Amino acid sequence: MAQAVRKAISSGEHVAVQAGTGTGKSLAYLVPSIHHAVAKGTTVVISTATIALQRQLVDRDLPRLAKALKPLLGRAPTFAILKGRRNYLCLNKLHGGGDDVDPADELFDPFAISAMGRAVKRLHEWADTTEKGDRDELVPGVTDATWRQVSVTARECLGAAKCPVGEECFAEKAKAEAGKADIVVTNHALLAIDALEGRPVLPEHDVVVVDEAHELVDRVTGVATGELTSGIVVSTSRRLGKLIDQAAADRLAEAGEGLAMVLEDLPPGRWDSLPQPASGALSAVLSAASACRTALGGERKDDPDGAVGRKVAQASLDEVVDIATRLLGVFEESDPAKRHDVVWLAEQGPDHSRYKVLHAAPLWVGGLLRERLFGRSTVVLTSATLALGGNFDALARQWGLPPEKVAESQTDPVPDPDAPKWSGMDVGSPFAHARSGILYINKRLPPPGRDGLPPAYLDEIAGLVEAAGGRTLGLFSSMRAAKQATEALRGRLDTPLLCQGDDSTMQLVKKFAEDEATSLFGTLSLWQGVDVPGPSLSCVIIDRIPFPRPDDPLVAARQRATDSRGGNGFLSVSATHAALLLAQGAGRLLRGMDDRGVVAILDPRLATARYGGFLRASLPPFWTTDDREKVHAALRRLRAAPVDA
Repeated sequence: MAQAVRKAISSGEHVAVQAGTGTGKSLAYLVPSIHHAVAKGTTVVISTATIALQRQLVDRDLPRLAKALKPLLGRAPTFAILKGRRNYLCLNKLHGGGDDVDPADELFDPFAISAMGRAVKRLHEWADTTEKGDRDELVPGVTDATWRQVSVTARECLGAAKCPVGEECFAEKAKAEAGKADIVVTNHALLAIDALEGRPVLPEHDVVVVDEAHELVDRVTGVATGELTSGIVVSTSRRLGKLIDQAAADRLAEAGEGLAMVLEDLPPGRWDSLPQPASGALSAVLSAASACRTALGGERKDDPDGAVGRKVAQASLDEVVDIATRLLGVFEESDPAKRHDVVWLAEQGPDHSRYKVLHAAPLWVGGLLRERLFGRSTVVLTSATLALGGNFDALARQWGLPPEKVAESQTDPVPDPDAPKWSGMDVGSPFAHARSGILYINKRLPPPGRDGLPPAYLDEIAGLVEAAGGRTLGLFSSMRAAKQATEALRGRLDTPLLCQGDDSTMQLVKKFAEDEATSLFGTLSLWQGVDVPGPSLSCVIIDRIPFPRPDDPLVAARQRATDSRGGNGFLSVSATHAALLLAQGAGRLLRGMDDRGVVAILDPRLATARYGGFLRASLPPFWTTDDREKVHAALRRLRAAPVDA
C-alpha cells in the first residue's frame, strides 16, 4: 500500500485502496505523505470521518513516525490538527463581544437556565487554562446550545485584524500552526468546505489522503445541504435588534411566522413542484431578508463595540437570503430529473415540540468532487470497505470518477478523455477469514416485515446468544427492533443483555468488552464504532439488510435520476448503501489476530434475492453456511475454548 501511495503522489494519478483492519493503513499512507511534504516543502492533508481516528493519528501514529523518521529526513516532520472555527472557543464572544444568548437557544425553564449559566461559568474558568481552546479537549463536555454562547461560525467571525483579541484567537493559532506543518489532519466536513465554498480554510496543498473514504459522499452532502425553518427567520429578525429600523425587522419576523403557518399545513415529503402557498411564503421571506440586509449596510467604524452583534446578524441574514434564493431557484427548472438540488419538507424535534424544516440537498456530489477535489489535488482514498460487489466502481461513481475498467460492450458510453485517472487496489487483510469466521444465512426464515421482528427471528437470536454464552453484538436496522429484541429476550436469557440507550454508547461498549457473558444490542451508530478484540465478541447478529428507508427523499430522487439515465437506481443507490453498512457491520467480528466467531445475517433475501450476490461479494470472505446446528456447535466450541487457544 505504501508503494501504491508513493506511486500515486509521484504520478499525480489518484488511487483508492481497500485495506482491512490490522493492515496498518495509516502508516502506509503517512510515510510516503511525510516524505513528499518534507522533500517538496509542501503540506499534505489527511482527512478523516471520526474524532477517534483523528486522535489516533495525532496522539499515536504521527508522534511515533516523527521520532522514527527524523534520522532519515534530517529533521522531525511536523503535524497539526485543524477543525472548523465553531470547534474553538471565541475569546471575544466569551468576554461579552456579542449577544449573551443566541435567540434560537433562549431558555424558559429555570433549571435549564441555571444549568447553562453554570456551564458557561465553567467555560470561563477553562478559558484561563486551555492552550488550544478546542471543544473536544473540554471534559466533561457541554451542550451544543451552551457552546454556541462562546463560539462563532466562520461567517460570524470579525476576522483577526478587526477583532480586539485577534492575536490571542485559538482558531487563528490553529490555522497558523497548520500552515507551517508538513501534515495537517482534518475532517471530511472541513475538507468539503475548503473544496466547495470558494474560501480556503486549509493550508495550500497538492495531496489529500481521505481515510474512512466510505463516509466521504455523505459528509460532503451534509455540508452542501441547506435548511430553513420559521425559527431561523424569526431569530434572525430578533438578532437585528436595534441595528436597523424596527419596522423592517418586524416585517422579517412576520414573514417567518407566515412561513410557519404555510409549512404546518403541508405534509412531510419530497417536493417535485413548489406548492403555491410555499412559493408566496418563501418569496416574502426573501424580500424581507433582502430589505433588512440593505438596511443593515456594511461595517460601521463609529461603533466598534457593536461589531460582533452586527457581524452575527449579517451572517444570519446572509444564510436566510442564500437558502431562500436556493429553494426558489430549484423550481425554475421544470423537469425534476434535470435539477441539481432535491427539496423536501421534514418534521423534526422531540414529540412535545415538533417543527417543520425545509431541506435543499445536491442530487449528486460527484461532479463537485471531480472538479474541486480530484481536479485540484492528487487524492488517495482508503478504507476497510471500498470494493462493493467485488470492485470499486459503485463508490467511484459517487465520487465522480469513471469506472476503473470500462467493459467492452456496446452499451458502455465512450470514455471521457478528460476524466480523472485513477486505479483501485485491495491489499487484503491479515485475517484468514475463511478459517476464522462463519457467515450464517438462514434461508428458511421469513422475509423481514414492517411490524417488528417476527417470533422466528427472536427464537433465532436467542439460540445464537445461548450457544455463544452471551458475547454477542446485535446490530439492528432500527431502534424499535433493538428494543423489541432486548425486551423479549432479557427474561429468556441467562446472560446479561445491554441495549443502546441504557447508558452512553462509550460506557455500554466498555461494559460489553469487560464481561464476556454480556451481549449488546443497538442500532446504526454501533455498526462502525465498536472495536472489541478478544473473547468478549464471538457473534455478530444483523437483523435485516440495511437498505435506506424507501421514503428517504434524497435516496428516492437519486434512484429515479439513475433510472431515467438507463441505469439501475436500486442497485446503484440502495444496494450500494446496504452493502457498505453490511461490510462495516460484519467487520466488527475480527478485530485481533486470534479472534474467531460467527456473523449471522437473519434476512433470507441475502441468499435468495437477485441482488444477494452483489451484497455477499461486498462482505469479507467468511466460510458460508445455512446449517444452524453447525453454527451453534461452533459457537459452543468457542465458548469452551481456553482464552489463549
